[in-house]
Amino acid sequence: MGKRDDLIAQYADDLKNKCGMTPDMDLLTKVTIGCGPAIYNADASTVAGSQPSELETVKENFLKKKLGLADGPELMDAINKVIEIYGKSERNKYRAVVYYMLTKHFGKEAVYG
Repeated sequence: MGKRDDLIAQYADDLKNKCGMTPDMDLLTKVTIGCGPAIYNADASTVAGSQPSELETVKENFLKKKLGLADGPELMDAINKVIEIYGKSERNKYRAVVYYMLTKHFGKEAVYG
């Protein structure tokens, strides 16, 4: 298995054990690939859930640009809900896991079709 496969397995483990959900491995793989080289960078591979600027970046670059959602308070509400599910005290909130949960939350799996 390659490094990406190892990371996907780690993300699936987080979804199961920290978020209490059974991951759709096909979707998780596509979301992970969609994150590009960021998954290999220690800083870029995680989301700093307590930094407003970081959450704004997730909203702008992922929810609006990638998923094509219209701006509104529900976007930040969804991000905060995902951070809550992942666990605010969880130090490493992986970007691919956060993006996966947001994709599921908004029912936008077709974006990765």
